[in-house]
Amino acid sequence: MITNKKKPNPIDIHVGSRVRLRRNMLGMSQEKLGEMLGITFQQIQKYEKGTNRVGASRLQAISSVMNVPVSYFFEDAPGQGDNRRGFAEDDGSAYVVDFLNSSEGLQLTRAFIKISDPKVRRRIIDLVKSLASEDDEPS
Repeated sequence: MITNKKKPNPIDIHVGSRVRLRRNMLGMSQEKLGEMLGITFQQIQKYEKGTNRVGASRLQAISSVMNVPVSYFFEDAPGQGDNRRGFAEDDGSAYVVDFLNSSEGLQLTRAFIKISDPKVRRRIIDLVKSLASEDDEPS
């Protein structure tokens, strides 16, 4: 049996994942975003999965509600970096997006941003680096 289901375009998937990333960073539910845009949360789900393509005017509205430029949704999109960097190595930003899409990454980022004292922030970074290097040492 042959199915005629179209796979979502990789750019649509990427834009959707950036919508989800920004929404999560803001602590906003799909329902709240949908309400602000005048659409259902199911439509937001479809955008975030890449199932439905986000039109230009809707993307402009999303960028306005989320307080980011439209270009934010295309950062690190598939196929963009290939021609611009030549032989330069990948900047590795994909792991940052994966981290921020995780529950732990999101919690850590939200809590860290709330720390106003730069010295405390620096000590936390040093602590995390120290713990990470302990993991590298053989037992």
